[in-house]
Amino acid sequence: MRCEVEKLGHDGRGIARNEGKVQFVSGALPGETVLAKMVGSRSKFDELRTLEVLNAAPDRQVPPCDFAAVCGGCSLQHMSAEAQIAFKENTLKEHFTHFGGTEPEQWVKPLRADTLGYRRKARLGVRFVTARDSVLVGFREKSSNFLTDIDRCLVLDPRIGERIMPLRELLHGMDAFDRIPQVEVACGDDVAVMVFRNMEDLSDGDRSKLIVFGQNHDLHIYLQPKGPDTVHRIWPKSAGRQDERLSYSLPEFDLTLAFHPMDFTQVNASINQVMVKRAIDWLDVQPGERVLDLFCGLGNFTLPLARSGGQVVGVEGDDAMVERGRENAALNGLDNVTFFGADLHGDFTGQSWAKEGFDKILIDPPRSGAEDICQYLTAFNASRIVYVSCNPATLARDAGVMVRNGYRLVQAGVMDMFPHTTHVESIALFERDSG
Repeated sequence: MRCEVEKLGHDGRGIARNEGKVQFVSGALPGETVLAKMVGSRSKFDELRTLEVLNAAPDRQVPPCDFAAVCGGCSLQHMSAEAQIAFKENTLKEHFTHFGGTEPEQWVKPLRADTLGYRRKARLGVRFVTARDSVLVGFREKSSNFLTDIDRCLVLDPRIGERIMPLRELLHGMDAFDRIPQVEVACGDDVAVMVFRNMEDLSDGDRSKLIVFGQNHDLHIYLQPKGPDTVHRIWPKSAGRQDERLSYSLPEFDLTLAFHPMDFTQVNASINQVMVKRAIDWLDVQPGERVLDLFCGLGNFTLPLARSGGQVVGVEGDDAMVERGRENAALNGLDNVTFFGADLHGDFTGQSWAKEGFDKILIDPPRSGAEDICQYLTAFNASRIVYVSCNPATLARDAGVMVRNGYRLVQAGVMDMFPHTTHVESIALFERDSG
């Protein structure tokens, strides 16, 4: 079908119309005329995939990856870097208006860093294709459950992305070639890890092949026979759970943070460094102030805040991450920070760690946001609150709650944590309205 693209949707697809019916066209940009193939049809809209661009928009670029048109790992490689940032900024602005009924007093410059080789964590699908007598490893195709046939990935950390083909050959040569459904990857500053999900016990030969693969490619190799708590390292030989750690650094704060391969960490190390600095600068913690870090994880913001000289309390709902935070505080010799586990879906103001109040607050919730929690934050009367978000819709909604409860939305901006995707990471600063 011939499509005249009017604008972009929040999912990065072009929006066109055919006799009044909405068309979502992947791979198309505003102002373009494209030939597209129908891939799905519903009563109110059709879904199409671009086959040929007849009239290209100025923002179009040649994707850096040969598989960009098919692979679902990225959706915006056909768009210039400047246009991608503008798209994400516009998405955040529209959400603030639509969901929060507010906007910041100042829009800050986007945080940008590496756009290729940035992704340090991912879950790669694995599938044996009988017709090809081949094992595929990677992400799903766009609008499909099939895996994309790739031999490398430019957005993954090169220690992983450049080893896709050797990994495929390894899996194809194993006895369990059709019984390993996924490989989790995680990278620290110095170590890269592959975690193989083995549905059945592996033969001695398969274990030996995995170990040799790790030796040849300088990778740590883990197995996961059942749930996440069964993940264990087979190469190099593990000396115990405490030995199974990767690490990343925050040089600005002279910190090293250790983590298990299955822990949540930010996928883009270069953006994480500048994001943490912006958050700490915005909070402007003074010596003696009490600071609260909600959804603190392993201490990504908590420990830099402690370096600022305040008394810091990190709170997290996952007990394993609470323990990791304590490990990292000890690793970095910090004694002005404490970590607590708590249910962060209700009123926590009566908890022992909350009764002394807080001068500054940082919150970094999951995609669902923190609408209920924002109702209680005002009880502390903190002068500043920094909100780090991975979902512009819930940030905007929660910003409306904050503003209605006596805070000004002073600054906000996007951070390009996931280049070439529609994922919008953002940060906002709220100040207590003294008026």
